[in-house]
Amino acid sequence: MVNESVAIAILLISFFGFIVFRMPVAYAIGVSSVITMAYLKLPLMQIVQLMVKGVFSFSLMAVPFFIIAGEIMGKGGISDKLIELSDALVGWIRGGLAMVNIVASMFFGGISGSSAADTASLGTILIPMMKDQGYDADFSTDVTMASSVQGILIPPSHNMVIYATVAGTVSIGRLFLAGFGPGIILGVALMIYSYYVSVKKNYPKGAPFSFKVLWKAATSAVWGMFTVMIVVVGVVIGIFTATESAAIAVVWALFVSAFVYKKLTLKDFWQVLENALNTLAIVLILIATSSAFGWLLTYLKVPAIISNVILGFTTNKYLILVMMNILMLIFGTMMDMSCIILVLTPILLPIATSIGIDPVHFGVIMIVNLGIGLITPPVGSTLFIGAAISKIPIEKLSKSMLPFYAVMLIVLILVTYVPAFVMFLPNLIMPV
Repeated sequence: MVNESVAIAILLISFFGFIVFRMPVAYAIGVSSVITMAYLKLPLMQIVQLMVKGVFSFSLMAVPFFIIAGEIMGKGGISDKLIELSDALVGWIRGGLAMVNIVASMFFGGISGSSAADTASLGTILIPMMKDQGYDADFSTDVTMASSVQGILIPPSHNMVIYATVAGTVSIGRLFLAGFGPGIILGVALMIYSYYVSVKKNYPKGAPFSFKVLWKAATSAVWGMFTVMIVVVGVVIGIFTATESAAIAVVWALFVSAFVYKKLTLKDFWQVLENALNTLAIVLILIATSSAFGWLLTYLKVPAIISNVILGFTTNKYLILVMMNILMLIFGTMMDMSCIILVLTPILLPIATSIGIDPVHFGVIMIVNLGIGLITPPVGSTLFIGAAISKIPIEKLSKSMLPFYAVMLIVLILVTYVPAFVMFLPNLIMPV
């Protein structure tokens, strides 16, 4: 006789067990789903059907285009242009290169939509540059990694597209607009802390501010920045769907990189396609296997059980949000971001809506939580990239990152408990 409690235990224990033994997350999800299906005596062919159904979505077609566009802009010289623009804007402040790092991440993240791509692209340029000018190596790496989280908040972000797809009824345009406020707030908070450290340690500042230099840098960088305008304005106004705007952004990015900046060669383009394919393969396998895993969670009534446990513990909206934030932060330290979105959204979103949280607002809360997870051990992918670039052990970086974690947690609290920071732009430009 099949016992649902035993089935839940098999599903979750096998999944976390495979993770502990270093099995790739996508395969851990798939194998644990197969084992549970076999215990429940359900036809295993249903796993295949659910996996196909998971990736058979028009809105998900935007994901590969966003990934390709980000790779093109990373290889096509846009990083240099954005650093020049950022230097003209804020390089004259004490600790100017730290400020440049944060502002460049704000711009580049808005193009790539990836924390890892941001750190890999800008970090290889700015971390050595900051060290040469007298900045501590760990601070240079920390500010690069922390500021890269803006990339998953400021649109376009393929993780937001994945969340919108899983959530079902969430407008991608409203979600994109909702990311601007938190992304900018995070950047400002990091700049305030970086300025404090820079004054305390007497880090250098750059050349005096010049409108002439700013104008020259802005006119050069605007070609790349227009990629963001195509996506955001096109989706918000309703000219394009997210998928169409992403495809057009790829064409535009290719044109700018190859013919305007003239930095993208044919050899680079093949490298771009290879990198994009590697990333996309991981994302699509995760989406496919998570579809089966999520179906099993629903079949076994796990979302209802967790909801009853949380609501049985307290009905206080603010305490429930604290509990959900803690849960997402814990998961964020252990698993890939896309995977967590796919697994936790069906569980936590109904709880959030039951206490009056807008699905768009909750999506941004989730993204901020998981963004912190990207730079947190033991599985933070961005943390690994930062350590590889700077040659600093992860253990040392994790310790030096503590003040930055504190700053980001403050931003998370503001995003969670002050909905206006998130919902102002969506409600103003795309009211329901």
